[in-house]
Amino acid sequence: MKTFAEIHEMALARKGADGLAAEMPSPPETPLRDLTDDRLLAEFTKRIFQAGFNWSVIEKKWPGFEAAFHGFDIARNAMMSDEDLDRHLKNTEIVRNAAKILTVRDNAVFLSDLAREHGSAARYIGDWPVEDTVGLFELLKKRGSRLGGATCQYGLRFLGYDAFILSKSVVAALNMAEVIDGAATSKTAMRKVQEAFNAWHAESGQPYAVISRTLAFAVPD
Repeated sequence: MKTFAEIHEMALARKGADGLAAEMPSPPETPLRDLTDDRLLAEFTKRIFQAGFNWSVIEKKWPGFEAAFHGFDIARNAMMSDEDLDRHLKNTEIVRNAAKILTVRDNAVFLSDLAREHGSAARYIGDWPVEDTVGLFELLKKRGSRLGGATCQYGLRFLGYDAFILSKSVVAALNMAEVIDGAATSKTAMRKVQEAFNAWHAESGQPYAVISRTLAFAVPD
């Protein structure tokens, strides 16, 4: 397996020091564990609606989403009724996709369950050890609605969790670095990815998100 120092040099050769630095993620203004749980529901919902859709359209309509779903209040949305669904499906201020709208209810229930079990869903997820990021991915996929794959990974990153994102470029870099051979979809491949990130973090002291972004720029677009 290539060292992080080798991967970093490859990224520097492609982007230059200033260009690479400009692409690195910034620390969150508010740690994930200190957010209110409605912000988790809002962020996960945004990523669910953006999946397979034009991201800019969702961003433009986002104030309408916030209004329609009562600021993503967990308790209110967990009780979404058939009448509420009908109202949402007539609301031109949001994207009227019934299956995705129902994930707001389902994920409100999921986050409510986490809050009841652990005091705060945001604190529970925010305190999840980055050394087991794939375990967090699995939890969200198993207990959440449409919270697998890139949706989960981007949602966590935008919430401020120090997550790696298995984009096409990052997967290509993981193959180049001889971590995996092919897709990062099986449990075995995901375990190897986690072990590699843990090793690169121990080597460099860099956040996992920074390592992820460096990998993305170490290979051709």
